[in-house]
Amino acid sequence: MTESPATPEPTVISRTIDRLGRITLNRPRAINALDLDMIRQVSAVLDDWDQDSDVEVVVIDGAGERGLCAGGDVRSLYDQIMAGHPDDTAAFFRAEYAMNARIAEYPKPIVALADGITMGGGIGLACHAAIRVVTERSKLAMPETRIGFTPDVGGTWLLARAPGRVGEYLGVTGTVMDAADAVYAGFADHVVPSDRLDDLRDALAARTDSPTPTGTVQLFDQAPEPSRLQAARPWIDDAFSADTIDEVVRRLRARPEPEASATADVMDALSPTGMAVTLEAVRRARVLPDLRADLVQDYGLVMWFGRTQPDLVEGIRAQLVDKDRNPKWSPAAIDAVTPEMVAAAFEHTPSLPLWG
Repeated sequence: MTESPATPEPTVISRTIDRLGRITLNRPRAINALDLDMIRQVSAVLDDWDQDSDVEVVVIDGAGERGLCAGGDVRSLYDQIMAGHPDDTAAFFRAEYAMNARIAEYPKPIVALADGITMGGGIGLACHAAIRVVTERSKLAMPETRIGFTPDVGGTWLLARAPGRVGEYLGVTGTVMDAADAVYAGFADHVVPSDRLDDLRDALAARTDSPTPTGTVQLFDQAPEPSRLQAARPWIDDAFSADTIDEVVRRLRARPEPEASATADVMDALSPTGMAVTLEAVRRARVLPDLRADLVQDYGLVMWFGRTQPDLVEGIRAQLVDKDRNPKWSPAAIDAVTPEMVAAAFEHTPSLPLWG
């Protein structure tokens, strides 16, 4: 007698509870990292609920205790580039960015529960929602420069609107934000203790005394701790207002704060090309008209990296494939990245919408 193969667990679970539609990413072993099928599933559910009058509010959360979403499936990106097919990545990014825009523009309130690790693609999933909730366990970041890449999924749109030069700092260094930092930087709206999230979901599903989902969340909200980012604004604003990454590092080295010199040490290990392009991308995002325009810029940059830049595959190799944590960047020196090289990254930004 042979046993039937086990039915695989769904990677996205959707269900309705009273007036609530709940979408749960269900790859806990991978901290719910997004692949193309998951993106398409989330988008299809949102399309269905848009037309469902019984669904009044949507919650997006993640299975497991580790986080909402660790990002996109960059290992597949690596495999496609190494196989000589970088353009095959286009379908993933187009679908992901369409989902990001859909979340931002959704006609019903979306409540994103960014509990635990929420990074990269997870930022695009959570931080364009109407109501963004973090907890004492939250760790938010756009860490793409650590793999020779640049923040995408509309991340530069958010970074560009952070106070002062905090956006440049977070994007260039990939620094992790806690709940207080995420609220201060504009990546989150409310802090709710992780042990109250079930109660929050129940309250959103029921018709509570509060007439709005925001009011319901506020019943569970607690004041964030003081933000470390806010306290660090003097040296962050001074250093990250510089025109080039080379000058940013010089200013950091000249500051008296230990955190400033420690940040320069971190930058010494990151991709010079990734940092320089990110600095420019955040600044260009400040003058873009809307999130969709930013996503078009992101698409041009990710395809430029995938088609032309060895740092992307080298960074993924060092972090996720061989895991030696010793990438060999090209160019390796921060001062070797010229303004002309940075400008070239933005020359092929699509002029037409990426989606219908």
